Amino acid sequence: MKVHVHMKRALVFLIYYMFVAVEVIGNRGNSSGVFDGTRVINVGAFFAYNSTIGRSVGPALLAAIEDVNSDTTILNGTKLNLILQDTNCSGFLGTVEAMQFMGNDVVAILGPQSSGIAHTISYLMNELHVPLLSFAATDPTLSPLQFPYFLRTTISDHFQMHAIADVIAYFGYREVVAIYVDDDYGRNGVSILGDALAKKQAKISCKAAFTPGASRSDIDTLLVGANQLESRVFVVHVNPDSGLNIFSVAKRLGMMTNGYVWIATNWLSSILDSSDKVKQETTDLLQGVITLRHHTPDSNLKTRFISRLGSMKDKETPKFNSYALYAYDSVWLLARALDEFFNDGGTISFSDDSRLLSTNESSIHLTSLRVFNQGQKLLQILTDMNFSGVTGQINFDSEKNLFRPAFDVLNIGGTGSRRLGYWSNYSGLSIVSPETLYTKPPNTSIASQHLYSVIWPGQTTKRPRGWVFPNSGKPLQIAVPYRVTFPAFVSKDKGPLGAKGYCIDVFEAAITLLPYPVPHQYILYGDGKRNPSFDSLVNAVAHNKYDAAVGDVTITTNRTRVVDFTQPYIGSGLVVVATVKETKSSAWAFLKPFTWQMWGVTGILFLFVGAVVWILEHRMNPDFRGPPSQQLVTVFWFSFSTMFFSHRENTVSTLGRSVLLLWLFVVLIINSSYTASLTSILTVQQLSSRIHGMDTLISSMEPIGIQDGSFAYRYLINELNIAESRLRVLKSQDEYVKALLQGPTGGGVAAIVDELPYVELFLSNMKCEFSIEGREFTKSGWGFAFQRDSPLAMDLSRAILQLSENGELQRIHDKWLPRDGCSNQENPVDDARLSLKSFWGLFLICGIACFIALTVFSCRVCVQFSRYNPEGEQSQTEPPLSGSGSRALSSACFKDLLGFVDKKEEEIKDMIRGKRRAEVV
Repeated sequence: MKVHVHMKRALVFLIYYMFVAVEVIGNRGNSSGVFDGTRVINVGAFFAYNSTIGRSVGPALLAAIEDVNSDTTILNGTKLNLILQDTNCSGFLGTVEAMQFMGNDVVAILGPQSSGIAHTISYLMNELHVPLLSFAATDPTLSPLQFPYFLRTTISDHFQMHAIADVIAYFGYREVVAIYVDDDYGRNGVSILGDALAKKQAKISCKAAFTPGASRSDIDTLLVGANQLESRVFVVHVNPDSGLNIFSVAKRLGMMTNGYVWIATNWLSSILDSSDKVKQETTDLLQGVITLRHHTPDSNLKTRFISRLGSMKDKETPKFNSYALYAYDSVWLLARALDEFFNDGGTISFSDDSRLLSTNESSIHLTSLRVFNQGQKLLQILTDMNFSGVTGQINFDSEKNLFRPAFDVLNIGGTGSRRLGYWSNYSGLSIVSPETLYTKPPNTSIASQHLYSVIWPGQTTKRPRGWVFPNSGKPLQIAVPYRVTFPAFVSKDKGPLGAKGYCIDVFEAAITLLPYPVPHQYILYGDGKRNPSFDSLVNAVAHNKYDAAVGDVTITTNRTRVVDFTQPYIGSGLVVVATVKETKSSAWAFLKPFTWQMWGVTGILFLFVGAVVWILEHRMNPDFRGPPSQQLVTVFWFSFSTMFFSHRENTVSTLGRSVLLLWLFVVLIINSSYTASLTSILTVQQLSSRIHGMDTLISSMEPIGIQDGSFAYRYLINELNIAESRLRVLKSQDEYVKALLQGPTGGGVAAIVDELPYVELFLSNMKCEFSIEGREFTKSGWGFAFQRDSPLAMDLSRAILQLSENGELQRIHDKWLPRDGCSNQENPVDDARLSLKSFWGLFLICGIACFIALTVFSCRVCVQFSRYNPEGEQSQTEPPLSGSGSRALSSACFKDLLGFVDKKEEEIKDMIRGKRRAEVV
């Protein structure tokens, strides 16, 4: 909307000027055509001659025109006629001069350097189809969608602001103050910077703008206000011709010393590069400043061009900045595009705009403005060009931006500047040149970002913190909850601090570890008659009523949306507290050492091992032979008698002894574990409760106690869907005891849900009357709350970690929060019971041993059976049988195998020896 307003105002001034200066526009001068047998093409260029950019650009444009016209390989004899106009840094004059160019039938315009002028005349270029090649208008809002005939031949500030954001994020700063000139160039650039910083979880805390041409007193007032802010990181985005005034005033105000960070956009490098030797007073102003410069790769073409410009320098322009290179390439871009245009058979022609014919009789002579008929075709050729220039490879992306933009990151120090590294949109910050990185896969990860060390303002290499407490003369206003319950955490104190407790001691210990003083004042929050609402306390911090909140403030998801928390300094999950009673041993206590799964698997394994030993011993041990009923009794007796090592049967086979030896070891372990577990169950005091955890409370309809002011009240309602009517707010520790002892039938509660630190402190004085039932069903912690983006939150988090590592945090905990043996009582019976988890490895080994023994035994039997098989010999002499006869024969063979297995070992051996003798005879 603002752009349209500015455009309308410019057009009003333009019409007025054209009314009083008709003859300027009416004189068409030399238009494109044929002169002295040579075809001449008019090209316009306008910029501010007497400016930092203009003094470099002017000679570069003239040199480029001369080089093009003298090059016989391009344009086939056609010459370029450059028409120069001086805008004198005036947007009004720049607009008028653009109209003058249109009266000369120019095929393209080079410039302007001002983004404001570029905005205005781009509307005119759209209507007349004349490409506008700007080598210095960097405003990122000059969009090709709105201005299709605007072609930026330098790097857009969109990329420069992302480079600035990467530098800020690299050094870990989260807030900056943007100082900028209040025009299209300044406003739109800073707007992009804000978006880029947001992606890095940083922000612009203040936008300090001044009008173009502001006086030193205005700048002085602006910087005095900025110096009272918290942030000490300043980003300066101004015009080159007035930018040094910022640093002159800043140095006088003492803002170029230790603790300050100054980052300037590439306007500063343009000034420094334009001077053969920077004046001492200038470098004194800029010590420690970080700035950017267009990165142009080294090449023979660039070296020759710079050498040629060196021969053209004068007192006003001893050196040339990077805009001279882009201006030179702009001329060659146009020349190459025209060469391709002519080679494709193109011709240049202009026609009158039918919409302007109605003004033919007007004294303004708008009919002198003619449309370039082939402008669209030339624009397409320009955007498709790809060649090597003095600034590197010249080609454009889909948004008409130069491909692969890059910057040098510079640090001003001593009598000049040094390069800290490079930035490119391909790989971010690096100490390796972008041309090297282009041959590798892109990598913008945090770990890959590198710069050399910086010499900051004040001649220090130590990175400034980047912020201070606001210069308002007031200490930090810190709210502390005025608690009624559990004053050991936070309570009122008559001492100088005004508050005391565990949380206060932790905060004070953390503050002393910071490398800077933190003046602060504690303010009690609440009336002291009941616990305050912690959600209200957090919201008061979020709405800037307090700078921070220190106390037992639980870190929850909703609270983190409005404030920043430090690292938790204590865990605070929710637990259930219920009344416990001492229980006596029951008649079935002997079953408690094992879980029912353990009992079942152990019994099955006893029978399995007994059966395995019986199979292995049956053929050679008379203790395992006899009638079937006797053998079944033997298996059961042998199995369970091994539990007490009282088995009477001896094992004679090697396999049987191996299995029995391993099994007796397993039995020894089981017996020992059972004895130890049963002893523990019978001797340790057993406390039991009918509440076994949060699941028990959810499934019941009994009342639940909640501490006054606790977040658990809303948590149980919103997250666990517990009816609000079941909750009872308890305002003191005496109410805790009374409600639990009365129970739900006596007007009390079945259990209390509270955070673990409160519960531990409560139980430490209760002599095991109450106990924690179940485990923590939430995981959270307490932290110190600060306003969003406060740098103190991050610094205190590091301090809290340091307290934890050096043991100071635990010492503070032991001072204020003594613990008793019953403070975390759990069911000793459940802890003493043994499950399969403790024995599955032992059972697995035993099972594998039994399986191996059975496999070896089976193989041995099969080998013996194959050596002696009388039925097999008989079957060889009989003819083949039918299907039913074959099944009968298989059944008979199986019975023979079972009978063979049931025979004694000695009997089998005698039969085999007899068979061998018969075969010999």
